[in-house]
Amino acid sequence: MLRRPRTWVSLALLCGLPAVVAVFLGVTEVAPAPGQGPAFLSAVLSNGMLYPAAALAMVLPLFLPVSVAVVGGDAIAGEAGSGMLRYLLVRPVGRTRLLVAKLVALVAYVLLAVVAVALTSYGIGVAVFGNEPATSLAGADLVTSVSGTGLSTRQVVVRIALAVLYIGWSMLGVGAIALFLSTVTDSPLGAALGALAALVTSQVLVTVDAAASVHPYLVTRYWLSWIDFFRDPILWHDVQRGVALQAVYVGLLLAAAWANFATRDVTT
Repeated sequence: MLRRPRTWVSLALLCGLPAVVAVFLGVTEVAPAPGQGPAFLSAVLSNGMLYPAAALAMVLPLFLPVSVAVVGGDAIAGEAGSGMLRYLLVRPVGRTRLLVAKLVALVAYVLLAVVAVALTSYGIGVAVFGNEPATSLAGADLVTSVSGTGLSTRQVVVRIALAVLYIGWSMLGVGAIALFLSTVTDSPLGAALGALAALVTSQVLVTVDAAASVHPYLVTRYWLSWIDFFRDPILWHDVQRGVALQAVYVGLLLAAAWANFATRDVTT
């Protein structure tokens, strides 16, 4: 995975979007009004430490899921499309071992992508906007939380780390969909587009009141719950539901991928 140019191009694009936005904000010093634009973007002019949170909010709705879907969709279908899958299985490599190896690579990519966005945006945010807290209460430097109270520098770092882990876990749901579809078709593009179609459907249904009965079960329903890490105190209700929902999706889809791949006739 690390030897493929596609991996580094996708990471560069993911990290490049927040960098471009930071340059425009730094030059113009015109941030969106509170409540408009990506989360936390209106607050970064006063403290660059919050820029990783704003960067994650930028890439989460589209760019990050697309990248994960492409990697997951290519896992098995890419080998089949290139004619390598049959030769891999001729060697003493079990199908379960091959699928697990692809899963490990997918997990590594997800973590690498989310951590890369957070680290690069932190460096860019501090360099462009500085890291001076917006307020100072009782002699302690504090960053204003979503709830309006102050967070210390240590609390901000911890909550950004929690947000990274939560978003990474949420993206594994996307990867599981793409990996399952990758075992169904020999087309990496078809598997990736199928995963994206599922995500778009979920995002549309989340906004439709008539589909309220299925909202708690949609894969994208709790994606934005990571913002609750920046409340004081942290609101765990939706976060816990999001973790549990993604666990169900990952477990069921990986089981389906294994069942399909283990019994599939490989001809390419």
